[in-house]
Amino acid sequence: MHVAGRIEDYALIGDMQTAALVCRDGTVDWLCLPRFDSPAVFAGLLGTEEHGFWRMGPAYGPGGGPRPADRRRYRGDSLVLESEWDTPRGTVRVIDFMPPRDGAPQVIRIVEGVSGRVSMRSELRMRFAYGWVVPWVHKRDGRTVAVAGPDSVWLDTEVETYGKDLTTFSDFTVSPGERIAFTISWEPSHKQPPAVAEPEASLTATEEFWREWVEHCTYHGPYRDAVVRSLITLKALTYAPTGGIVAAPTTSLPECIGGVRNWDYRFTWLRDAAITLSSLLRTGYREEARAWREWLLRAVAGDPENLQIMYGIAGERELGENDLNWLPGYENSQPVRVGNGAAGQLQLDVYGEVTEALHLAHMTGLARNDYASLLQIKLIQWVEKHWDEPDEGIWEVRGPRRHFVHSKVMTWVAVDRTVKLIESGDVDGPLERWKDLRETIHRDVCEKGYDKERNTFTQSYGSQELDASLLLIPQMGFLPPDDKRVIGTIEAIQRELSTEDGFILRYPTSGEDDLGVDGLEGEEGAFLACSFWLADDLAMIGRVEEARRLFEKLLSLRNDLGLLAEEWDPRLKRQVGNFPQAFSHVPLIDTALRLTASGAYGG
Repeated sequence: MHVAGRIEDYALIGDMQTAALVCRDGTVDWLCLPRFDSPAVFAGLLGTEEHGFWRMGPAYGPGGGPRPADRRRYRGDSLVLESEWDTPRGTVRVIDFMPPRDGAPQVIRIVEGVSGRVSMRSELRMRFAYGWVVPWVHKRDGRTVAVAGPDSVWLDTEVETYGKDLTTFSDFTVSPGERIAFTISWEPSHKQPPAVAEPEASLTATEEFWREWVEHCTYHGPYRDAVVRSLITLKALTYAPTGGIVAAPTTSLPECIGGVRNWDYRFTWLRDAAITLSSLLRTGYREEARAWREWLLRAVAGDPENLQIMYGIAGERELGENDLNWLPGYENSQPVRVGNGAAGQLQLDVYGEVTEALHLAHMTGLARNDYASLLQIKLIQWVEKHWDEPDEGIWEVRGPRRHFVHSKVMTWVAVDRTVKLIESGDVDGPLERWKDLRETIHRDVCEKGYDKERNTFTQSYGSQELDASLLLIPQMGFLPPDDKRVIGTIEAIQRELSTEDGFILRYPTSGEDDLGVDGLEGEEGAFLACSFWLADDLAMIGRVEEARRLFEKLLSLRNDLGLLAEEWDPRLKRQVGNFPQAFSHVPLIDTALRLTASGAYGG
């Protein structure tokens, strides 16, 4: 019996339209078809074997079970995964990948004999609609097909298959140099069957795709392997047809094991996408930046005044939140949610992140787009009227709205970057009026969001709490790094929001008997992005060696394949939250670039 592994036990494979998670024991426990946000065909990650999985590994006898691979790695700078098992009879390798899509989405698994003769087993249990629907599985023209409602999934392999316990099995043996392929392909059930896969040709093409893509990377400094793996992960989280970028390919992986902080991240947050764009631009990936800008312009077209914090990967606005009550959740963490009710929140910081991304695209020479400049002006016109309102803030609190300091700082960023755009002569606008507005916001934050006695900015106006988003104040240029208020804030956050092992919490969460500022029960782990932000700030204020040590400590939290979830549980010493998480990999790249610029070599 297979149970879901630890979050860090998973590898990511994907085709830039959806993604699968492969456990150390060779089990695909998560796959949504045909898009990131489609219902899962394998939902064992959030339930049990009954909710769908695909296991490939050495056969095991009665009373046994699958065991982890002895080794695994990505093939060079690619998303082609290799897992190897050493058995008493020999060694076997499984190569897993998803070809960049040219037709039907496919998961291809090639079993290769390395030494000896190894008995293997494939167990394929397809369950549509997040494990709710058992499909009709039958043979058709020598292929195995599973059909239910609008979906059909086709299995192609040269070895015999048989059905037992609503599962499709294959038992076979591989010898040295022998390769046996399995492919599943998705197609709408009313259409003709998908073309039979060509696994070896697809493998060659997939490796070539990633090799060519990585060659565009302009970063060649220290920590390059970590940076490149993070860039590949961000590329894998990009929905190629539209340029939208998902925050993560999963839903409801808990921020606290057994808790309620379980969210669907398979959407495009403007904040996450904007900071991802920033990292891609600074490492040479202008085409992805152009595609995201086009996605943004389509998503907000016609209604920029009602900017949402997130959209569907094709720009959809309705992201209604529901619970899947038939799924017990990852390690019994409930509820399991699909959709995200935070889409309707007011988060003023988004205007700053989007404007900063457009500004950076402009500054790095991305071809001018007149509508992008017009959009920026329209966004600032809205900010001018609403910057002084309370909001839900960067962390999407489900408690009452507040005047969050980070939100106000980011409205300042939005105005500041637009002032610079006007000053460059590329667009017209009320320059002096918006210069005054920039000054007004700055003064308001410094007067109402700063605690003079403690020498620190606070989470919101009038509060005593701290918030790790305040670490972005110097990075956004709101105040210079050597300002005593910046240094005081950094040191206060180190004192009050640091875990025992030196990582940073977003903000104080609730205790056992009360709700925190976010309106939710329970606690959460250290937020990895915030810990990278601290390393950035330490480098900016000259504490470069301390920054480097923290950065390398954060790198040690990655799994063996270089992947990070959203948070780190300092108590359980394991990754938690959705996985892999763009909001963790982006600041990894940014901090590596900053440390390189500061001369903090090593690693």
